[in-house]
Amino acid sequence: MNEQRNTGNGEAEDNGEAPGNGEAGAQEQQTAQGPRMSIVTQYIKDLSFENPRGPLAFAQGQTRPEIQVRVDVRAAPLGPEQHEVILELNIEAKVPDGPVFLLELTYGGVFALANIPADSLQPLLLVECPRLLFPFARRIVSDLTRDGGFPPLMLDPIDFVGLYRRRMARAQPVATEGRA
Repeated sequence: MNEQRNTGNGEAEDNGEAPGNGEAGAQEQQTAQGPRMSIVTQYIKDLSFENPRGPLAFAQGQTRPEIQVRVDVRAAPLGPEQHEVILELNIEAKVPDGPVFLLELTYGGVFALANIPADSLQPLLLVECPRLLFPFARRIVSDLTRDGGFPPLMLDPIDFVGLYRRRMARAQPVATEGRA
């Protein structure tokens, strides 16, 4: 139903509904639209920063720490068209004497997805969604290491496609063993 209201300034306001046959028309219109994805919200789910050496970490002549970064991605449905995607970053900086700092960040996002083909859903959730979250998590890591008294750690871009492929390769032998 197309409805117009007078806004009081001589102009008519359209409510945006197209003429049609109610709910069936809305479903046809939604199906006619292509796949859609939007970020509903994003947030820090868990954050930990440890500086166990305190001021000793900044002693002169200290060797440059070796930095290890571990990344994991998970996704879970929240409703018919909403999914939570979790990006976990575990970062450890070490020198031969022991740890310099430890940083654990669990960064989440809720994504609204519509009209996504079933075979595209998992790659979308585990590749494209974390790719959208990563710049925000990267900034948090940079700010946190700087605020911890270290040079800001600027993480290199993450190959989420490679992560996804490795995950699928690890899952493949398990699936084939179950059939034997």
